Amino acid sequence: MNFYGEVCALCKEIECEYSTEALLKDYTTFKIGGKAGLMVFPDTAEKLSALIAFSTKNNIKRLVIGKGSNLLADDKGFDGVVINTCKMDNIYLTDETTIFCQCGVPMSRLCKFALENSLTGLEFAFGIPGTAGGAAFMNAGAYGGEIKDALVSCEHICPDGTIGKYEGDELQMRYRGSVYSSECIDYTIASLTLKLQKGNPIEIKAEMDELLQRRKDKQPLEYPSAGSAFKRPEGNFAGALIERCGLKGFRVGDAAISEKHAGFVVNLGSATSGDVKAVLEHCRQTVFDETGIMLEPEIKFI
Repeated sequence: MNFYGEVCALCKEIECEYSTEALLKDYTTFKIGGKAGLMVFPDTAEKLSALIAFSTKNNIKRLVIGKGSNLLADDKGFDGVVINTCKMDNIYLTDETTIFCQCGVPMSRLCKFALENSLTGLEFAFGIPGTAGGAAFMNAGAYGGEIKDALVSCEHICPDGTIGKYEGDELQMRYRGSVYSSECIDYTIASLTLKLQKGNPIEIKAEMDELLQRRKDKQPLEYPSAGSAFKRPEGNFAGALIERCGLKGFRVGDAAISEKHAGFVVNLGSATSGDVKAVLEHCRQTVFDETGIMLEPEIKFI
């Protein structure tokens, strides 16, 4: 594609950092993925808006990522512009119990910020590896809590670069989804507002520590992965179904179903995107053949 020079010129004009040598494996938790055509790092909603508007106007393929914690990128790379929001990391209180944060704020930092301000309601999210924007996009949840329980509104960028906002029921929050994850919507979350409650910081920290320890005890955090490989089927748990089918440890190349938690596919060293896809497909087919349940991937494929 011949757009790289033009996008680089735009980045210089709006003072936006960019790289022509970025590898997706360095920006995803799976540690898999080839070269990005161009990776840009906006740090404000205005810069994000300019990049999105330019890519739309010029029909340039784009991919927006945060910490890449739910992605499997192809080893061949991505022939387009990757918008990395990691520098959109401002966070502050708008009143005693309301937090504003940009989309690139890591969930760990958001949870610690809540703790520092004696705010309860995000303890469940401590240890979720993604960003606030990604959490809102997919309504991230764990241990009985979901981001929707605290989310008030999201500011977003439309494909033409205009800035909009959804709040309340407009967000259409549901299990591992929101209005932003709908196929008919191509809006990019720029920031979000959350409403919490005042709490006891000692109790808040104790619960955060307990839930983080539970993650370490039960999940294969020692290996690169994209978190839960499959969505939870109604009335069941993906990991339990996979384990019941005897698939723990099943391996293709360096991609394997975790011995520690069957709901995770891990990179044992040098797994390729093809290795992971082969493991996921074998897993889905085996579970379907033995239980009649077709698992739906939670991982997004790039």
